[in-house]
Amino acid sequence: MMDIQRLMIIGGGQMGSGIAQVVAAAGMNVILNDIDPAYSLKGLGTIRNNLIRDVEKKRKSQAEMDAILARISLSSDLEDGRNVDMVIEAIVENMQIKSELFKKLDLICPQHAILASNTSSLAITEIASFTKRPDQVIGMHFMNPVPVMKLIEVIRGLRTSHETYLLVENLAKRMDKVPIEVNDFPGFVSNRILLTMINEAVFCLYEGVAARESIDEVMKLGMNHPMGPLALADFIGLDTCLAIMEVLHEGLGDSKYRPCPLLRKYVAAGWLGKKSGRGFYDYKKREQ
Repeated sequence: MMDIQRLMIIGGGQMGSGIAQVVAAAGMNVILNDIDPAYSLKGLGTIRNNLIRDVEKKRKSQAEMDAILARISLSSDLEDGRNVDMVIEAIVENMQIKSELFKKLDLICPQHAILASNTSSLAITEIASFTKRPDQVIGMHFMNPVPVMKLIEVIRGLRTSHETYLLVENLAKRMDKVPIEVNDFPGFVSNRILLTMINEAVFCLYEGVAARESIDEVMKLGMNHPMGPLALADFIGLDTCLAIMEVLHEGLGDSKYRPCPLLRKYVAAGWLGKKSGRGFYDYKKREQ
């Protein structure tokens, strides 16, 4: 079986940089690629800050930190993927953009390379169809924040080979993660359940069942959730929540997945949650 030693991570954002960190920490060489060099630089800065914190808390030595950083290189050119064993894509949740990327990767990467997507809701089978290697395309849905969260949903497309699955399962374990096998359905398991709950919480607010703080407190104190669903939606990004709900609604065709009109309204207003300073909660006020 192939030994995966060199990976390219595409997308220098929160997820991409987190994946690059855990890959490098597991002893593999990683290229962190972003079309905008500023993003991959920022991603590397995030990794460095995470590792500095680990050293301060005695979870890692300075030598370990230096070794991890030495295994990460930055790139803004997809051609740098011509010698990798695997690519993990962590870009925007948009099938058209992903399809263009996978077409390019299929031409650039070596024949043996596995192409994985960190999509949180889009069909792996469809992504694979844009390549001439659908048996080597798979989903690896990491959880945020990647260095901390153990779960990886490993999603088999219709044509994903068993060998590809085993290689990715083994890779997840090398990264000290827990791989869970999931079939290719809209939203997989995590977001099919989580986003439906978040959407229902938005409906509770929309219909005046309770105030936002009350809805979140009920789920925290009554269901032992570490964060209430509306605060969690702000953390995820309301535009991302809406995109996933639309994938669920369109893919499964059931009215129970209909995005709440209030969620649509907030996204249209540019209230996207924590990243924009305002979502269900106002983060600009909190910082003052």
